[in-house]
Amino acid sequence: MSTDRAAPADTRMMGILHDALRRDLGRARTVLTAPTPPAPSQRIAVADHLMWMMDYLRYHHRTEDENLWPLIRRLNPGAGTLLDRMDADHTHISPEIDRLRAAAGAYRTDGSAHARQAVVAALDGLEAALLPHLRREEDEMMPVVSRTITVGHWEDWGRDIVKDKPKLELAREVPWVLDGLDAEQYRLVAHVLPAPARVILLHALSGQYRRACAARWGPRVEVTPLTSRRRERHRV
Repeated sequence: MSTDRAAPADTRMMGILHDALRRDLGRARTVLTAPTPPAPSQRIAVADHLMWMMDYLRYHHRTEDENLWPLIRRLNPGAGTLLDRMDADHTHISPEIDRLRAAAGAYRTDGSAHARQAVVAALDGLEAALLPHLRREEDEMMPVVSRTITVGHWEDWGRDIVKDKPKLELAREVPWVLDGLDAEQYRLVAHVLPAPARVILLHALSGQYRRACAARWGPRVEVTPLTSRRRERHRV
């Protein structure tokens, strides 16, 4: 990653965030379509996580719509058609976010097969709208972003997002983002975290995250415990 704030923006973080969404939508589908329905405690954990992810996704889209896309549109008027497509995608995805959040909320208190199938159907609808958008954003939009704005612009946008989030929200979000990353991706995420909270967010939450994952996905699902990153600490 470049330390030159005037260099072209390094947009790899966008793919990292998208991969976290893809990963846990897939994990949720595996649990919800298993031959044996989840026990009540797992059902509640999965439902809570899906509702949280939908809140995260809506916030993520809002930061793009209100901050990143207007900056790109101002600096690169030629990107207008692609930006219009991003806006249209978000509009198309929005009701699917609401549908999945509502289905997960209903399933949290109703463990019936009907309620579970409603969540799976809502997952189908969200993924049909969301997954092509994520790929289009990575393959088409991010190269334009990198050519249009600098490392400084990109980092300022990312840090503005992080600084406005409550510490408890970051404590939940950071381990979720870090799950499964390689060493370079891990350093990239660490670089955008606020320095005062960086050590806690990177290294003090592994047990809590593992327990949360075991509750919603089951103990056999492999997650990346943050303690496995000890050898990276001196580089952060």
